[in-house]
Amino acid sequence: MKIGPYAFSNAVILAPMAGITDRPFRNLCYQLGADLCVSEMVTSQKHLWRSKKTRLRLNHEGEAGIRSVQIAGTDPLQMAEAARFNASRGAQIIDINMGCPAKKVCNVQAGSALLKNETLVADILQAVVSAVEVPVTLKIRTGWDRHNRNAVSIARIAQDCGIRALTVHGRTRADAYRGEAEYETIAAVKAVSSIPVIANGDITGPQKARDVLAQTGADALMIGRGAQGDPWIFTRIKHFLETGRLPALPDNGEIADIVSQHLKNLYNFYGEPSGVRIARKHIGWYLKRWCPPEQAEIFRKSINQIDDSQQQYRLVKDFFMTQPTLLAA
Repeated sequence: MKIGPYAFSNAVILAPMAGITDRPFRNLCYQLGADLCVSEMVTSQKHLWRSKKTRLRLNHEGEAGIRSVQIAGTDPLQMAEAARFNASRGAQIIDINMGCPAKKVCNVQAGSALLKNETLVADILQAVVSAVEVPVTLKIRTGWDRHNRNAVSIARIAQDCGIRALTVHGRTRADAYRGEAEYETIAAVKAVSSIPVIANGDITGPQKARDVLAQTGADALMIGRGAQGDPWIFTRIKHFLETGRLPALPDNGEIADIVSQHLKNLYNFYGEPSGVRIARKHIGWYLKRWCPPEQAEIFRKSINQIDDSQQQYRLVKDFFMTQPTLLAA
């Protein structure tokens, strides 16, 4: 698969997730096998670019891999300007968000709400593609609701507008994250597309990754919630796809080392107290993924009372080092 000048084999990609795929997490996923990591979405509203929240989202200093920046908005001219701004700051791929189901995004007719207006979709895609020399990609859902699945129509528009790769999450906007992802629509999109199609939704491990590729014929996979607490998922999937064998799970020492590294990078990136606060949700996901539920919940409640980074770091590392049981894959 190629996106502009970038070539991938058995590509497994980290999905953009607001409040999650910051620079520390992207670098960790690159380290553990991700081929591409897409940043948290950045608004196209220029007056917000200098806010602390957006400045952190725009921070790609020392990025370990290809810098892919997702932008969101509803006005073609603003989206074009946002694309130029991010490309001038080093973005190597611009990704357009037409898949976010969040109410606060859809209420302003952005994200997956745009799927209801195919004319505006075309205007935005044309404006952004024309604005920058770097490749532009698009992320969508299968449609607005189950009665209005128009991903195939959007795919044709995207291809005609010069989009270089299309990611499809196997749910409608109305589904949000409920129920199970459906892959028939992704397969239908792939059948009409000459650009790479990336399958997204409910890919939680190597065997599911293999099955989704078989069901959809997609060129690559995108992992979202499956990477929360499990950044090893990328290298595990790639190993399985390449060899047909499941790799060994990380042991206690490796889990403790990676979690500790992640916490240090969060503290350095956000400072205190923000780094400690943001670390809590990641700690919770690591606990849920790798520890028995009862032990995980007891420790999660206690660690969430800690406000000091050094104490949080020490207690978390010691906890994972001494866990007698890891959950199976």
